[in-house]
Amino acid sequence: MKIVIIILVLNLVINLIATFSFAARIAGIRTGKIALAFSLFNILNVISRTANGFQAPLLANYVEKTIDADLDNTTLIFRMILLSFTIATVIGIVLTPSVQRIFHRAILEFYQVKTFGKMMESFLRKEQFWQKVKSYSVLPQWTNWRMLQGQENYPWKIFILNMLATAILSVGVIASVYAGYLNPTYRSTASNLSALINGFSTIILFVFIDPYLSILTDQFMSKEISESRFRFNISFMMISRLLGTVLAQALLIPAAQVIAFVSNQM
Repeated sequence: MKIVIIILVLNLVINLIATFSFAARIAGIRTGKIALAFSLFNILNVISRTANGFQAPLLANYVEKTIDADLDNTTLIFRMILLSFTIATVIGIVLTPSVQRIFHRAILEFYQVKTFGKMMESFLRKEQFWQKVKSYSVLPQWTNWRMLQGQENYPWKIFILNMLATAILSVGVIASVYAGYLNPTYRSTASNLSALINGFSTIILFVFIDPYLSILTDQFMSKEISESRFRFNISFMMISRLLGTVLAQALLIPAAQVIAFVSNQM
C-alpha cells in the first residue's frame, strides 16, 4: 500500500503541473513575455518528468509483489491511480486562476533578475509573502465558465483529439504494466510497449494540439482575437483534458488486453 500511496502522490504532481501549463499560457499573454513564461513553466515540467520517471518502476514493483494476488483488488488499485489523474486535473482547474496570478508575478520577477535562483530569492524575500500569495488566491468565477455557452465555432476536432491524447497518455504506462499482470510471462515486453502507446498521444499533441494553441496565442498577440475568446479556448481545452482522464478508465482493460496479446505475439 505504501507504494500505491507514493504512486498516487506522484500522479497528483504530474497532472497538476500538466494542467498548470494552461495557466502559464494565460500569464504569458498577459505579461507579453510568452517565451519567458514557457521557460519558467519548463522548470516545473522538469519536476513532472522526474516524477513520471519513477511511476513505471514503482508500478512494475507493485505488480511483481502482487502477481499472485487477487485480480479484482489489483484492478481496483489501478483504477484508483487513474482516478488520481482526474482528481489532480479538477484541482488544477480550480487552482488555475490563482496559479496564473502567481505565474504573472514570477514572470515579472524573472524578467528583472534574469536567473531562476535570484527570482526565487527575490520572490520569497518579499515582505508579507504569504499575505501576497493569499491575495493571488482566487476561485474560478462562474462567469468565466458561462462564456462557454452561446459561443460559435467550437473547435470540436481539437477538443476530441486532446481528449483522446490525454486518455492514451494517462493509460499508456498503467495499461502496459497491468498487461504484465495479465500475462506474467511477457511482462517485461508489455511494460516496454508503453513508449509505443505514448508515442501516438505525443504525435497528436505535437502535430495538432500544440500548433493550435500556438496559433491562438499569436492571434491574441496580433489582436485578431480577444482575451475572452482566448480564455474560452483555454477553458475548452481544460474540460477536454478532464474528460480525457475519465475516458482513460474505459480504456484500461481493453488497452491492457491488447498489449498483453501483442507482447505474446512478438
